[in-house]
Amino acid sequence: MATATHASELAPPQHVRLEVRERVATITLLEHQERKNPLTLESYAELRDLFRALVEVDDVKAVVLTGAGEDFCSGGDVHDIIGPLVRMDFPGKLRFTRMTGALVRAMRRCPQPIVAAVDVSFLFVRVGLSGADMGACAILPRIVGQGRASELLYTGRTMAAEEAERWGFFNRLVEPASLQAEAQALAASIAHGPTFAHAMTKRMLHQEWDMPVDEAIEAEAQAQAMCMETNDFRRAYEAFSATPRQRPVFQGD
Repeated sequence: MATATHASELAPPQHVRLEVRERVATITLLEHQERKNPLTLESYAELRDLFRALVEVDDVKAVVLTGAGEDFCSGGDVHDIIGPLVRMDFPGKLRFTRMTGALVRAMRRCPQPIVAAVDVSFLFVRVGLSGADMGACAILPRIVGQGRASELLYTGRTMAAEEAERWGFFNRLVEPASLQAEAQALAASIAHGPTFAHAMTKRMLHQEWDMPVDEAIEAEAQAQAMCMETNDFRRAYEAFSATPRQRPVFQGD
């Protein structure tokens, strides 16, 4: 997928749906809805390339990731992924696992915040695989804690929605009928905020995982000073200083 400065220049994806409206890109998993939108070798690669391309897209400031119909995604497809992997040699298997990991890295590295409208479980153990997949053993304990992450990855059980929210895995719970509207509203509020600052926040959230606290404090000092150079920072000052006080209109520069 070629890089582009506008979403309209991106090659249309074949295995997911991409829609852009008011600075928000909605990526919808849509293959085989009768099987709950499973991922395939092709959709994994397409998602990886799409998130890589979003780094260069100027008119997308937030992303919503969702699934078609009433389901998000059932994971790797039994017929299109697990079957071929059983027959694949080890170098082929390694190319596949590195490719799925590259998707996670691309999602972390793209500057746009990502809002996920999902339901989740970690099913690797049910197909005889480790929970150590696509960064789960690094990311999940940071969200729900080491003990809870261990239980989920060992058992492969599904978290109830209330339990997941209580553990901090979900930010909020909404009724199924309002899920898409709520996700779009959250993404729109982010996309119309100080988007340079949002991109900096996302970068620092990921970079500081591996930093000692003193190093993180210095990194944040540099990041914040860069944000203070933006026009959005000046716009906020002028809006708050006005009489009567005004709401700043951010433009992302």
